[in-house]
Amino acid sequence: MLKQRTLKRVVKASGIGLHSGQKVMINFLPHVIDGGIVFRRIDLNPPVDIQANALLIQEAFMCSNLVQDDIKVGTIEHVMSAIAGLGIDNLIIEVSASEVPIMDGSAGPFIYLLMQGELVEQNAPKKFIKILKPVEALIDDKRAKFSPHEGFQLNFTIDFDHPAFAKEYQSATIDFSTETFVYEVSEARTFGFMKDLDYLKANNLALGASLDNAIGVDDTGVVNEEGLRFSDEFVRHKILDAVGDLYLMGHQIIAKFDGYKSGHALNNQLLRNVQSDPDNYEIVTFDNEIDCPIPYVSVS
Repeated sequence: MLKQRTLKRVVKASGIGLHSGQKVMINFLPHVIDGGIVFRRIDLNPPVDIQANALLIQEAFMCSNLVQDDIKVGTIEHVMSAIAGLGIDNLIIEVSASEVPIMDGSAGPFIYLLMQGELVEQNAPKKFIKILKPVEALIDDKRAKFSPHEGFQLNFTIDFDHPAFAKEYQSATIDFSTETFVYEVSEARTFGFMKDLDYLKANNLALGASLDNAIGVDDTGVVNEEGLRFSDEFVRHKILDAVGDLYLMGHQIIAKFDGYKSGHALNNQLLRNVQSDPDNYEIVTFDNEIDCPIPYVSVS
């Protein structure tokens, strides 16, 4: 059978919180079968565990935030994306603040850290959520939709009328696998407009933002000296965000995802719409890797 995964050993790192600007310790710990992904606030006494669950997303302005009994863990989407990319089912993530460190603004550093922990299989079947019929979420002209599909395909379109956003690079399609995620998606960085920075900081947001952890865009184009990592890095990062947001369903989804100008709030609403009707999906397992429509990196 295709088995669940966790880490073999603990991995520790630190970074800066994008919105708080504070140094944040982050530790990745192995977790039990069917334990899922759990965030643990170790700066609190006693520590508080918060399950990575779509229904606990209460704030989704600029990032995905889990909130439980007024206790928050924010900016979780990039690390969740890395966890999904490696097919990790069970993991404890300790953080020493109310948000996950931003690292370089992509999922790449988290992929590296998780691989240092060494993936290990657990003696239980890996579960998937198979979408059985179309489900959609709409906010104004923004759209997110699931359709039945044998695999996990993500189609995303952004729509920015700005010199930095070339029209031919505002749409992308990815057939999800560990390989495509790691090499085509994971290194895509978050981005923001320089004109918004003063407003955000005045509202205690983006206090840790810099050109070391985000793509900065001014009135004419990208201000980072090194430029873009991909010609379509902006839309690839939106796919990265969606992979992380959608993994809050609790298991990898088997479906086609279409996003048009979608963001964290709409991605979350789509998951809630799926869960509102049990006929929308089923939980499936696979006897072996060959039968699974989503290829993952092998566990030695």
